[in-house]
Amino acid sequence: MSDFKKITEVDSVYDRLEHMSTSELLTNINQEDQKVAASVALVIPKIEQLVEQLTERFLKGGRLFYIGAGTSGRLGILDASEIPPTFGLPHERVIGLIAGGDSAIRKAVEFAEDDREQAWKDLEAFGINNMDTVVGIASSGTTPYVIGGVSTARKNGLLTAGITNNPGSPLALEAEIPIEIPVGPEFVTGSTRMKGGTSQKLALNMISTALMIRIGRVRGNKMVNMQLSNNKLVDRGTRYLMDSLGLDYKTATEVLQKYGSVKKAMDEYGK
Repeated sequence: MSDFKKITEVDSVYDRLEHMSTSELLTNINQEDQKVAASVALVIPKIEQLVEQLTERFLKGGRLFYIGAGTSGRLGILDASEIPPTFGLPHERVIGLIAGGDSAIRKAVEFAEDDREQAWKDLEAFGINNMDTVVGIASSGTTPYVIGGVSTARKNGLLTAGITNNPGSPLALEAEIPIEIPVGPEFVTGSTRMKGGTSQKLALNMISTALMIRIGRVRGNKMVNMQLSNNKLVDRGTRYLMDSLGLDYKTATEVLQKYGSVKKAMDEYGK
């Protein structure tokens, strides 16, 4: 695609950054950040399409896989890792994979993202099947690891989506559902850990949260399936029960300890 132009590589609209004061730097970065949510709003119909089809597959036992490299891979892993404590699902239902393996979460693995075949090998290690969904994340839309994984997944009958900041990118063309978020040039030219990464985080929040709500992991507006893994969450669960069951704090604490989960306590207490 020699005629493909990466918006994410276009020169920043700002220059002489090293001559700006700290206040000017922060104000200008913030002004750029304010453009991100509006850009994400433009792709809500595509995100909706993904969530609807993903929900149907997920309820039949399918899983959600995120694949990415660098910042994009780390954001996918972040979103996946928060599903079990927040919504009480096993780690095996939403999985984030990064080019270069888990060591790349903290330290970049050179050239790992350039292997077009490796993502599918990484997916196969999980017994990937055609009920699963693969969401490729690449701000540039040109990362071989992500493109290869999405392309092979689609050929094997999986639902695929691609989150990118460059419309018309190779990733968008390979994915069944292209989610193209045009955030424009970065404050520091090419630094897609900034607006690009922020837009990806917003999109992933929407995808996973909407999915969890649609499959019944939230009641009202409460995380009733959260894991009670620390004192803060136990206190939160206790207050959920105070509100929903009309109990005082001491009684709500005892009820939560008895049933072991907010949802079970809501369903079983008083029967």
